[in-house]
Amino acid sequence: MQKIIFYVTLCFLFILNSSFSYFKNAGINSPETIQATAYSPAIPVLKGVSANPILRVAVSIPSEKKEQFYQKVNCTINAQVISSIEKIDVYLTGGEPFSTQQLISSIVPSASLFDIPLNIKLRPGVHFIWFSIVLKSEAAIDHKIKLTCQKLTDNKGNQLLVQQGKSVYDKHIGVVVRKAGADQVNTYRIPGIVTTDKGTLLSVYDIRYKNSSDLPGNIDVGLSRSIDSGKTWQPMKVIMDMGAPHENNGVGDPSILFDPITKKIWVAALWSKGNRSIAGSLPGISPDTTGQFVLVSSDDDGLTWSNPYTITPQIKDKAWHLFFNGPGSGIAMQDGKLVFAAQYWNENKVPFSTIIYSADHGNSWNGKINGPKSNTTESQVVETTSGTLMLNMRDNRGGFRSVATTNNLGVTWTEHATSYNALPDPVCMASLIKARVKVKGVMRDVLFFSNPNTTAGRYNMTIKASLDYGQTWLPAHQLLVDERQGYGYSSLTQIDDHTIGILYEGIKDLYFLKIQVNEIIK
Repeated sequence: MQKIIFYVTLCFLFILNSSFSYFKNAGINSPETIQATAYSPAIPVLKGVSANPILRVAVSIPSEKKEQFYQKVNCTINAQVISSIEKIDVYLTGGEPFSTQQLISSIVPSASLFDIPLNIKLRPGVHFIWFSIVLKSEAAIDHKIKLTCQKLTDNKGNQLLVQQGKSVYDKHIGVVVRKAGADQVNTYRIPGIVTTDKGTLLSVYDIRYKNSSDLPGNIDVGLSRSIDSGKTWQPMKVIMDMGAPHENNGVGDPSILFDPITKKIWVAALWSKGNRSIAGSLPGISPDTTGQFVLVSSDDDGLTWSNPYTITPQIKDKAWHLFFNGPGSGIAMQDGKLVFAAQYWNENKVPFSTIIYSADHGNSWNGKINGPKSNTTESQVVETTSGTLMLNMRDNRGGFRSVATTNNLGVTWTEHATSYNALPDPVCMASLIKARVKVKGVMRDVLFFSNPNTTAGRYNMTIKASLDYGQTWLPAHQLLVDERQGYGYSSLTQIDDHTIGILYEGIKDLYFLKIQVNEIIK
C-alpha cells in the first residue's frame, strides 16, 4: 500500500512539474513569469490627428518579482510607409483606456527594423505601453501600415519576447476630411459622398457651428472636394446657407447625387425655418409651417453651386407633418431617372421611408409616394436589376435593417426576404450602393453596405458585400473598418474597378478611407 501511495505521489509531482514547465515555456498563466503581449485594435491610421494608438503591449509582472527597468523595445514597420511617418510616440498607462498623459518616448523611424528607447521602471502589476503613429500631411493613403514589437530589453541586457496574439496588425491609412474645431465649427456630421465622371470625390455634410445637436439650429451644408482620390481635400465650401437669421434657420441632413447623362450634381437637404424639423414641423406646405425639401445643383464638377430652392410643393402631401430626404447619396437609374431616398411623417406623425424621383433630370420631381413600412426613417436606395429599386431602411424598432423592393417606382412595395433579419443595426443611418467592380478577375455588380455592425451601440463600422443583389450577406464578405465608438453615419462610393471609398463619422469628425474590393470579398 505504501508503494502504491509513493508511486501515485511521484506521478502527481511529475505531472505538476511538467505543467509548470509547459506554462513557463508557453509564457502563459505561469505565476512566476513576466509576460508581454501585443494587441492591435481595429482602427485606421488617420492623417490630421495627433494620436493614432494602433499597438499596445501589455507587460504583466508577478507580485513576487522586483521592479523591472526596461531600456528599449525592438520594433518593425513595413518599408513603403516609412517616408509617410512624422513620428512614433510611445505612451505608458496603468490601465485602460489609452491616454496621452505619460509620453515616454518618441522616434522617427529610418529603417524597417528599429529600436525605441524607453528607460522606464515597472513595478509588479500590469502596465500598458501604447505606440501611436503621427502621419505627415503628404502621406499616401493607398498603402497600409504594419507596426509590430518583438522584444523588450532590460538594463541587464535580458530580453522579454512579446507574444503577438491574433490581432490584425495591417492598418489602413485614412484622412480626417473635417475635424471638430476647424473653421470655428463645433461638429461635422451626416456624411454623403459621390464620385463624378471625372473621378472627383465630392463629400457633403452638416456644418454644426455651435454644438452637435440636430436641427433646428445654426447648421449649414458644407462640401469638400478631392481630385486625387481622397488623398487631399480642398478647403470647405458652404453650399447651403438659408441666410439671416442663422439661429433656428438651419439646413442639414444632406444627400448627394451625380447624373451621368447631364453631368449635373444634385444635393438635397432639410431646411428648418424656425422649429420646423422633426419635432416642430406641421402639416402644410409653407416654410413657416413645415420643413422644406430643398435642392442645390452644380454644372461644373462641384466648383460652383446654385442657390437653394424648395421642391416641397411638388412632392409633399399637405396632410403630412414633414417630408425630406434620406441622408447619404441618391442614384441615377439605368433609364436615366434620378432617385433620392426620402422619409415622411404622416398625418398621425408616424414616419415612413420612401423615395422621390425625377424623370426629366431634375427639372421636376415626383413624390407623395407611400412608403413600405411604418416607423422607418433614414434610408438608402439602389437599383438592383433594371427597373427594380431596393429601399434599405433604418427601423426604429431596433435590431435590424428593414428592406423592401418596388418595380413601379413605389406604387407598390414588396417586403424583401432579408428584411429585419439579415443586417444588424443599432437604429442608425447606413449606406448602400451598387458598384460594378472586379471580383477575382471578373467584372460584376456588387451591393456594398456600411453601418455600425451591432444591434445596440454605434461602434464596429463595417463594410459588407452581396454578390447576389442583396439576397445574401455572407460573413466571409465583410470588413471591420473601425471598432471605436462613433456617431455611426457613413456613406460609400465607388472610386474605380478595384476600390471603394467610405466617408464616416467619428466623434464630431469625418474620416475617409479607400478600401480594396478584395479586402471585403475574400
